[in-house]
Amino acid sequence: MAVMVPGKNESQRFLCTLALLLCAIPALAKDAPLAVIDWPLTGTPVVRFTFGKFKTLPGMGSLHGYVMETTAENLSARVIPSARFSVYLFDKAKVRVGEDAISLSNVGPGETVRFQTTVMASGQPVSVSINEKTDAAKTVSLTVNSTPQGALLKVDGVEAGVTPRLITVGAGKHALAFSKEGFKAGEFPLEIGRDDVSGGSISYELGAAFFDSIELRDGSVLNGDLVSISGMDVEIRVGGNLQHLDRNRIKRIMLVQRDAPRQDLPTPSSPQQ
Repeated sequence: MAVMVPGKNESQRFLCTLALLLCAIPALAKDAPLAVIDWPLTGTPVVRFTFGKFKTLPGMGSLHGYVMETTAENLSARVIPSARFSVYLFDKAKVRVGEDAISLSNVGPGETVRFQTTVMASGQPVSVSINEKTDAAKTVSLTVNSTPQGALLKVDGVEAGVTPRLITVGAGKHALAFSKEGFKAGEFPLEIGRDDVSGGSISYELGAAFFDSIELRDGSVLNGDLVSISGMDVEIRVGGNLQHLDRNRIKRIMLVQRDAPRQDLPTPSSPQQ
């Protein structure tokens, strides 16, 4: 039986190949991402996040700063107009030691977005997870006013005070209802988007008044039917009762345009022959 003994050259080639493989293993491990996460976690994935390994940022004091090379790939056949995610960092004991946020905007089908995620942590992170930020927690503050002011405001059927009024509403569709004595009530549809911010304002003009209005110098308003105005006296019917006001107490009078009453005229007689 013959035994084949490798030659010197073949042994050298084998050792060189083995050395190259041993050098390549750390390089491959170095390039491997920290985590690849598909969202949503159940069902058909829409976005695939790839997080690179943590790189320490120097000079952060008691906290630890890290940066991760991150990519987000749209796996769906539709544009992602806007999406927001929370990023959580965990240490070896599965304790959350930091968090940050990711926002995506107008990502086309099959498109990949590359960016850096910078996070602060109270410990050494070793793993990462994500959760979508829902609109339920988002609120926006805005000022609601009316013409005239002082209208009772209801937000989704709940009284919110009189205008002008600062309100806080969540994302989604809402109904603002306005009512004021002597004016036609009305509603205003309001929709808050996920990208809307606080600080806006809305002004609603109430319908034409049913009654004449007399605004007094103390800020109060009387709504009724103006009967007469003299040099020192104003007469107005409020709720069926006549009231007399001193002209010096009145700041402004607002009259409602009414149709002129039709007079019952006699039927013209036929000319006498």
